[in-house]
Amino acid sequence: MAGTVTGDAIQRNDVARAWSTVRGHLRESAGVRLFDQWLKPIDLIEGADTDTIRLALPSAFMTNWVRNHYADRLLQEFRAILPDVRSVSIETRVARATPAVLTAEAPAVEPAAVISARPALDPRFTFDRFVVDASNRVAFNAARALAEPGKPRFSPLFLHSGTGQGKTHLMHAIGAAFLEACPEATVIVMSAERFMFEFVQAMRARAQRQNDRDTHAFKTRLRGADLLMIDDLQFIAGKDSTQEEFFHTVSEVMAAGKRLVISADRCPQGLDGVEARITSRLSVGLVADIKSPDLALRRAVLDRKLADMPDAIVPEDVLDMLASRITANIRDLEGSLNRLVAYAQLTGEAIDMDFAVATLGEVLRGAERRVTIDEIQRAVSVHFELKPIDLVSARRAVVVARPRQIAMYLAKRLTTRSLPEIGRKFGGRDHSTVIHAVRRIEELRDKDREIDGAVRTLLRELEG
Repeated sequence: MAGTVTGDAIQRNDVARAWSTVRGHLRESAGVRLFDQWLKPIDLIEGADTDTIRLALPSAFMTNWVRNHYADRLLQEFRAILPDVRSVSIETRVARATPAVLTAEAPAVEPAAVISARPALDPRFTFDRFVVDASNRVAFNAARALAEPGKPRFSPLFLHSGTGQGKTHLMHAIGAAFLEACPEATVIVMSAERFMFEFVQAMRARAQRQNDRDTHAFKTRLRGADLLMIDDLQFIAGKDSTQEEFFHTVSEVMAAGKRLVISADRCPQGLDGVEARITSRLSVGLVADIKSPDLALRRAVLDRKLADMPDAIVPEDVLDMLASRITANIRDLEGSLNRLVAYAQLTGEAIDMDFAVATLGEVLRGAERRVTIDEIQRAVSVHFELKPIDLVSARRAVVVARPRQIAMYLAKRLTTRSLPEIGRKFGGRDHSTVIHAVRRIEELRDKDREIDGAVRTLLRELEG
């Protein structure tokens, strides 16, 4: 945890660093779904009264929810880092034309006042802090290439992976590297939800004022960027008017030869509810996926993370345990290490295996949920309306072979069984057959929406 800052006034950069730390703690404790829905949209507003931290949300409804559920927690988190903080003001960001929804204690906060001339890039997310191996090397190299000055070799770059695997890290790294090479460039990074919110706000303002000033400003700002990055594209699925604007924005950025980076939780063709013309347009550049991290990468990530904590002492056996037990994604792994170090600093205790198990009990118990191959075979049989014996039989018809490959893929992903063990559970097949099945399903998930949908459904069912 960051050290405390004392003095008569809280410096602006101290507040920004504290907010970055607080966000990390909230992301870790709240969980991905709750954080993304309620806490991720919070923006820090810089003000003259540095004794009060001012935070803003895009709607009164969200403001009230965060106040009711997180006001005390936010104050405690900031005071733990900056003891001079007296209060945290949670405000609503609204246009001046609709003052009725303002909170009593907060003045109006124009959207333009929150948007800085420089993008809100996380200083932790740089290329030299990204741990590279075979699972993410293509995405990493593509990101480095797009950040180089001069005419881009390709655009757009489409990054896709599961939650917490490094997409956002690479996007922020691209922004930082590009601005270092081209300081005068205009870089915009935002979530798809933010894109949708700002577009809707501009449309509402146009209806109220009966002119196109706000929509024109919105379009001009995004389309004028030298580097535009949109995170979590899947969130605009089914939003027709937003997709219409997104398509035209993407088209103009690409036509101007500028840099465009998009991320999502699946490949373009797998984005259900997103118009085909958008997915087709995004596929003309470079599509790069980031696969789930293996044990070696997870261990390397912990070493890299620990290098940024010079005062933390974590034994090797504890690091090995974290890397082997917390396998879902990199974000959860880093969050667990952060929590372990923070608790040790708060309690004054040394970190050992007993302390780690006691501190991370819930996390470790959640990671212990192991799916068996028998469960996978039953779930796949039900999903594809087969008999369980079909999956272990010698039948090679595609109606049986493809579900069998999916079951092997799921067994490799969800269990700790070795390849030979998995092969034996599928009718005594060789480990090379399992390897082929896993690679084939990985390929098909990028190209076949039906296969990808079936795998996602089965993953939700088995992991749930």
